[in-house]
Amino acid sequence: MLKLPIQTKKPFLLAHHNHIFLLEFALIAMQSLKYWLTEHPSVATFRWSPTQTWGSTWPFIFTAISVYIASACTVRVILIICRRRRPVPLGPIPATHSLAMVLISVLIFMGMLLSSDAEVRGTRWLWRRNRNTPFEWFLCFPLGIRPSGPVFFWSYVFYLSRFLHLLRTFFSILRDRKLPVFRLFNHSILLLMSFLWLEFSQSFQVLAILFATSVYSVIYAYRFWTEIRLPSKCVSFTLNCQMVLLCCNLVCHIGVLVLHFARGGCNGIGAWIFNSVLNATILLLFLKFHCQRKLGSSPNGRDPENVNVARKDR
Repeated sequence: MLKLPIQTKKPFLLAHHNHIFLLEFALIAMQSLKYWLTEHPSVATFRWSPTQTWGSTWPFIFTAISVYIASACTVRVILIICRRRRPVPLGPIPATHSLAMVLISVLIFMGMLLSSDAEVRGTRWLWRRNRNTPFEWFLCFPLGIRPSGPVFFWSYVFYLSRFLHLLRTFFSILRDRKLPVFRLFNHSILLLMSFLWLEFSQSFQVLAILFATSVYSVIYAYRFWTEIRLPSKCVSFTLNCQMVLLCCNLVCHIGVLVLHFARGGCNGIGAWIFNSVLNATILLLFLKFHCQRKLGSSPNGRDPENVNVARKDR
């Protein structure tokens, strides 16, 4: 039998032990991540309730949207009164905001993905009995589902992240000295829709959050890249990403409609109809602007979200 020399055995054994150590470390890290994102008591016992959950009442959401719009208009009026013609220097604030949104989006994506996987595994027997597939659950919640558990916890975190997302409006006003009407409408609608997902346990919200967080993590990473003054050649990158997101949502909305009639109903279908109308409205506005850009009739050649942050504080 051929024996390896002593000097070749030791590196081989050392590499083998290092490989085993890395696998064990990855397994422990994955188990720890799964615990904190899906099995922690605060996550596993979450329940959307007007008396127990912050921001879960109708007066709150309408007041929040009204304050948001009024604050944006107030900042714009103050700039007009002060007759400031140059952008307000914001320093590292926009870059910090973009980096924070990247991290939050990735966290929500991971939490929702692991929670959905645990939910599907835990109810596998139900899919087999009803002859359904787990993918149908992503599109169509069964009737009577309650907004509780890890999946709705991460839906709630996504709802809270929409408030941080609103700061982009004020950055735009302070930089461009204009009131971004489309941004006000778009952000208000996104905030209201994320509230409706929880209030009515709306179907399709799992895929919507996975799509949104994955796309927004890329968008905000790009914005962070441009904020720290690194070179960027794609002016309409964020606009194209948002168009992809809206088109994916539109396709999934069709799937929800088909399952609603084929499977005897999906939970929260009334809120879903309202959500679909708002999504279609936003998509039409994006398409209108995209056509204007192609025809060269868009003012200043800029998108409705003012996403080209290449223009910096002077």
